[in-house]
Amino acid sequence: MEFASPLILAALVVLPAIWWLLKLTPPRPRREVFPPLAILLRLAKRDETPAKSPWWLTLLRMALAALVILAIANPVIDPERTTIATGGPLALLIDNGWASAEDWKSRTRAAETLIDAAADADRPIMMAFTAETVNDPTPVSATEARQRLAAAEPRAARPDRLAAATTLSEAFGETPPATVAFISDGLAEPDDAAAFSMLSSAEDNIVLSAPRALPAALTDVDNDATASRITASRAESASPAEMTVNAYDLQGRVIASAPLVFEAGAGAASAEIRAPFEVRNDFARVAIDGAANAGAVHLLDDGFKRRRVGLISGSPANDAQPLLSAAYYLQQALSPYADLISSDAATLPEEIAALTDRNPSVLILSDVGTLPEEAHAALSQWVEAGGTLIRFAGPRLAAASGDDTLLPVRLRSGARAFGGAMSWSEPQPLAPFPPESPFYGLPVPDDITVTRQVLAEPAPTLADHTWASLADGTPLVTEGALGEGRIALFHTSADPNWSNLPISGYFVEMLRRIVNLSRAGQAEEGDAVSLLSPYRLLAANGTLTSGVADAKPLAVPGGPTAATAEHPPGLYGSPDGFTALNLFAAGDQLAPVDISGFGDAVRTVTIGDARAFSLKPWLLAAAMALLIIDGIIMLAMNGAFRSLRPRRAAMSVAIVAACALAIPLYLGSAPPVHAQMDDAAIADLLYETHLAYVVTGEDEVDRISERGLKGLSDYISYRTALEPGDPVGVDPASEELAFYPLIYWPISATAPMPSEEAIAGIEAYMRNGGTVLFDTRDQYSPLGQSAVSANTERLRQILDNIDVPPLEPVPEDHVLTRSFYLLSDFPGRYDGSPLWVEARAGEDAAGNIVTSGGDGVSPILITGNDFAGAWATNPDSTPMLPTVPENPTQRQYAYRTGVNIVMYMLTGNYKADQVHVPALLERLGQ
Repeated sequence: MEFASPLILAALVVLPAIWWLLKLTPPRPRREVFPPLAILLRLAKRDETPAKSPWWLTLLRMALAALVILAIANPVIDPERTTIATGGPLALLIDNGWASAEDWKSRTRAAETLIDAAADADRPIMMAFTAETVNDPTPVSATEARQRLAAAEPRAARPDRLAAATTLSEAFGETPPATVAFISDGLAEPDDAAAFSMLSSAEDNIVLSAPRALPAALTDVDNDATASRITASRAESASPAEMTVNAYDLQGRVIASAPLVFEAGAGAASAEIRAPFEVRNDFARVAIDGAANAGAVHLLDDGFKRRRVGLISGSPANDAQPLLSAAYYLQQALSPYADLISSDAATLPEEIAALTDRNPSVLILSDVGTLPEEAHAALSQWVEAGGTLIRFAGPRLAAASGDDTLLPVRLRSGARAFGGAMSWSEPQPLAPFPPESPFYGLPVPDDITVTRQVLAEPAPTLADHTWASLADGTPLVTEGALGEGRIALFHTSADPNWSNLPISGYFVEMLRRIVNLSRAGQAEEGDAVSLLSPYRLLAANGTLTSGVADAKPLAVPGGPTAATAEHPPGLYGSPDGFTALNLFAAGDQLAPVDISGFGDAVRTVTIGDARAFSLKPWLLAAAMALLIIDGIIMLAMNGAFRSLRPRRAAMSVAIVAACALAIPLYLGSAPPVHAQMDDAAIADLLYETHLAYVVTGEDEVDRISERGLKGLSDYISYRTALEPGDPVGVDPASEELAFYPLIYWPISATAPMPSEEAIAGIEAYMRNGGTVLFDTRDQYSPLGQSAVSANTERLRQILDNIDVPPLEPVPEDHVLTRSFYLLSDFPGRYDGSPLWVEARAGEDAAGNIVTSGGDGVSPILITGNDFAGAWATNPDSTPMLPTVPENPTQRQYAYRTGVNIVMYMLTGNYKADQVHVPALLERLGQ
C-alpha cells in the first residue's frame, strides 16, 4: 500500500483547518504565535525558557514515537501461518495433478509457510508430489526444500497418492515424522485410504485445501448424426451450476458452444452441440469455458480414424470387366479413407455373419433384394447395436417386397425410369441439399443426372427422412434409425447403369460423410498393433504443447483408454493422423476426497482465503492522528480557542477531529474510482468514426465482437473513402453512446442479463437516432425450425423493456440493398436468417419508403447470421472462424453486408432520394 496519498491528504485537509483556526484567533504577542514556531523563536533568541510539557503530553508523544518505530519495523500478520510439531521432520505430501493447476500459487504459498515453520523449529523437510513418477523424499534443509518447491509444477495427470505415500513411508524408516502435511486438491482417488493410513502414524497430521469450488471434468464426447453430446462430472453436487462448453477447431478457434447445466444434487451433466455436419466434423477439442485445467478439455480424433467398412454385393464380381461391377465403384470411392473388408462365404447369411464378427463400422449392401430370415435377423441385431447400414438400389431391390424393415422408408414395387423410349420425362438432376442433411454445404452439381430409381411410398414424414432428392422432389437418399444404429438408402444403383453419380467426385464425398457419421469400430483380434509416437501433449492448464520427452509411444489397438503416468493425455501419431488420449475415460466420476484414513486427530486448514497483510499503514495513520491531537492540545494550551465563542470553538475542534478520523478511514477503504471521459478521449471519438460493440462479460464473445468490427473497419478503409478508428467496447449502463453511429450487440443466453440501466441507455440511444444491430448468432438453432433458441429468448427478454417499432425483413427495394453494394441477401458466418429492420410506414409521393425515423434509418437491426464471426480476423488478417458452409464468396458478401449497413447508418436515406437522380444521370452523361 502506498503511503504518500494519506500524508498528502492530511496535509491538504488538516493544515487549512489549522490555518482557519488561526484566522479566527485575535492577534497576540510574538511569543504566543503558533506553538512550534514560538518554541523555535524562543530557542533562537534565548529570551525565555519554554515551559515543561505535562506528563500526559509527554506520554502521548512517546506513544507517537513508538508507533512510528513500529511502522518502520513493518509488522506483518499472517493468518495462514501453521504451527508444526517439533519432535521429528516435516513431511509434505503435495497434490500437483490437473485439479491443482488453477490455484498452484496458493498451494506453493501454503507449502512455503510450512517450510518457514520447519526452519524456525530447525527441523528437516521431506517432500513428495503425487503427480510425479519419481520422488526424492530425502530429508533436506529449508533452503533446498524451497528450491525443490520452486522447481515443481502441476501436471496433466491424476494424482497417484499411494505411490507418493509409499515413497515417503519407506523414507521414514524407524523414525516417523513429527508432522505430515497433505496439501490436497480436494478430489478423491481410488487408493486414498491405503495412502493415508501409511502416513497416519505421525504425531500431527494436517490437511490443507483451497476454499474454491472443486473443478468439473469432461468425461466423454459422443458424435452422432444430429449432435455432439458432451458428458461432464463434478465432485460437489449440493447446489446447481451452469457452465458453457466450447468446441474448437485445429487452429484453436471457437466454432460452436452449448450450455452445460448441473442440477442440484447431480454429479453428472450433459450438453448437446447441434450444428451442421461439416461444422461438427471440424471439432478438434471440447473444453469448459473459463476453466484452465486439463480435466476440462476433451481431445477429439474422430475425423482422423479410419472406419472398417464391409462390402456385400448382390451381383457377382466381374474380374474380367471390373467397370461393370458396382463393387468396383464402391471400392474406388471408399479406399482412400476406410479399411475395406469382405468375406469369401458362399451364402449371404454366412457372409453377413463373417463380416459382423469383425465389428465393422459400416456395412454396404449393393443391390441386395430379399434377405433370408437368418441374415435379416443378424443384420437387424447388428444395426440396433449401433452399426450403420448403407444400401444401394438395383434390379434385385426393385423387384423385392416393400415390407423389408431394413429400409429407411417403404418402397414401391418396380423402378421408375427417365428418358427412355416409353417415357416422356427427362433425366433428373439433383436438387439442393436440405440443411439437416450431412451433404448440406456441397454445391449443387449441374452435370449429375439420374435415369432410373426406386420410389418411396408417399408419407407425411418422408421429408424428415430425406437427405437428398431429385429436382422433381422425389427422394434420392433417405435415412432412418433402427435402435442405436442408422440405415441409409441410395435410391439408385452403385454403378453407372442408373446414374452417372458413381463416376463423379460427389459419390466419394457423399459416402465419406455418411461413413464419418458412424461409430469407430473396436479392434478385432489379430489386428496388427501400431506404436504411435507422442505428437502433442496436454499441459496442466489445458493447452497442447510440443514437449513430449517423458511420454512413451501408444499402442493402437490395445493401449489404455485413459491417460496414465507413462502415457499422458494428448495426441499420439503425426499431423497426418493421430489418436487422442484423454485424462478421463467414459463413465469416470469425480468425488470429494475422504481424509478419514489419517485418523481422528487430523487438523484441517483452509488455504488461499486469507493473506498476510502489513500493519505499517495503520500504524502510520495512528501516529498521524496522535500528531494532530498534539497540535490541538498545543493550540488550546496557548489560548487559541479562548476568544472563540463556545459554539465556534466546538465546531473548530470537531473539524480537526474529523480530519484526524478521515485518515484511517481513508486507509481502511479506498473510495470507488469512477471512470470519467476526459476531453482527449471525447476529441478522439469526435475526430474519427468508431464502431462499437456491447461488452457481454464473456471473453470469447467479446473478443470475436472486437475482432469482427476491426476486420469490418479495415475492409471499409480499403474499399471506401471512410477510415474508421479502432472498435470500442461499451457498457450501455454507464457510458455515453452518442459518439457511435452503430452499436453491435451479440446476444448470448449464458451472459448475465443486462441491467435496467443498460437497457434504458440503449433505448435512449435508439430514440435519439442511433442504431443497434442485435445478432442472436443462432441461424442453426439447436431446437429446430419451430422452436426458439436460448439466444432468441434472451433477445425477447431484452426487447420486452424497449419501445421497439414494427419490424419486417429487408424489402427488395430497401436502401440497405444498394447503399454501397447491390445485395439481395445479407449473410454472415451463417446464411439464411433474414435481416429485420423497422417496417415501412408507407410511401411518399415519389414512391420512396417512409419510416417513422426522421432520417429514414432504422433504429434496430436483428439477424441470426453471426456477422462478427464472418468479419473477425486474426492479427495477420486471416479469418478467425470458418463460414458455414465454408465458402470464401459468402465471407465477401458478409463484408459487403457490413459496408452497406455502415453506409446506411451514415448516409440515411440519401440513396433513396430520387431528387438526386437527374443530377447523377447528367454527370454520367458527361
